[in-house]
Amino acid sequence: MTKQTENALNAVNSQDEKTSLTLCVFCGAREGYAQNHMALAQHLGREIAHQGHKLVYGGGGLGLMGAVARSAHEHGAPVTGIIPHFLKEAEKTLECVSHKYVETMHERKLAMFEQADAFIVLPGGIGTMEEAVEVFSWLRLNLHEKPLVYLSDTGYWDSLLAAFNHVIDEGFASEETRTDLHSAATVEEALNLVVYEIENPRTRQPIHFDNENYDPETGGVLERG
Repeated sequence: MTKQTENALNAVNSQDEKTSLTLCVFCGAREGYAQNHMALAQHLGREIAHQGHKLVYGGGGLGLMGAVARSAHEHGAPVTGIIPHFLKEAEKTLECVSHKYVETMHERKLAMFEQADAFIVLPGGIGTMEEAVEVFSWLRLNLHEKPLVYLSDTGYWDSLLAAFNHVIDEGFASEETRTDLHSAATVEEALNLVVYEIENPRTRQPIHFDNENYDPETGGVLERG
């Protein structure tokens, strides 16, 4: 557990009233090989309901998408699936939850973004990563202030998070980018971190693309240290 996550847990657990949010969950339409993934999705859906939140997700009924949606619905959370018409049959939409049908993948992502207060990313494939990275990119461009948390209890996202840090280390993203990289190993950590980030917004820095170590006189990079 990072110090940031520990602070979030302590701050949120000390509050008398819980914040009600609409949470967008990005996740796979497959189950994956590890049983932990499905169990984690079910746990997340259950806790979303127990904490009084709403769920918006990609609308499918298979894999982790189906697991988190069924669990949230069965435990009383309002659930909205957003899915393109062409994926309705392939992803087996659930009859027990409401759906908004759109024409394209772009419309799907935009509709989920507009409804969400924050994002939690469960294990998933290329589509899941694409959705999460686009929202993260928009965050870094100051187009929104909605937190995004990668959630896995198996270390599934460790390689992706390492790749983000590598990008920063190599000077292709600012050091400030690390402050928006959030991850959690438990459902409780993820939900508390989301609430903490929303209730304790940070002052965002203006967009800039110059390297912090850039030397304008030589056009080169200053040595660190």
